[in-house]
Amino acid sequence: AFSVFVALEEKKLPFSLEPISLDQKAQQAPSYRARSITGRVPAIDHDGFWLAESAAIVDYLEDVFPAPRVLPADAKERARARMVLGWIRSDLMPIREERPTHTMFYARADRPLSPAGAAAAARLVETAERLLPEGRTSLFGAWSIADADLAFMLQRLGLNGHALPERLRAFVGEQWARPSIQKWVALPRAPYVPYG
Repeated sequence: AFSVFVALEEKKLPFSLEPISLDQKAQQAPSYRARSITGRVPAIDHDGFWLAESAAIVDYLEDVFPAPRVLPADAKERARARMVLGWIRSDLMPIREERPTHTMFYARADRPLSPAGAAAAARLVETAERLLPEGRTSLFGAWSIADADLAFMLQRLGLNGHALPERLRAFVGEQWARPSIQKWVALPRAPYVPYG
């Protein structure tokens, strides 16, 4: 839900949140599945049009509300941003498993990364360094949602005490201070209940 929330904030679109209780499997309720189709979280309802999956929602918002942009205007940069977003969502699973979001907003991780987690962390850091131009705190000429998602993934490590290279710490710090992201960070959260 992070990417969709940040995109909505950046586009200054009015919206309301309806939390879905994953620990109670509310996303599998027939009423939610009937509207979202896939039963995935997040989903949006825009004037009766329901859409799930963060990437699809961000693309839809960009098409329907093109300004301000959350994806680069240049076709090659936009393709690269989508590559970054797809990579973050489809790879690095050991980091998601061993440094899930509750270790960012509730209690920090209490175990070191496994060998698979350490390998994924090394891959994340190495790739982020290759993506981020030297001396910059955004991936492209202007901010994009890919900056936010990459910083969020790196923050899974940083908030849990993993050392990041200075230039990546600066990148994460710049992104994390962004008002749309700070609004996400400051959201009230119910007590953590494991789900799965």
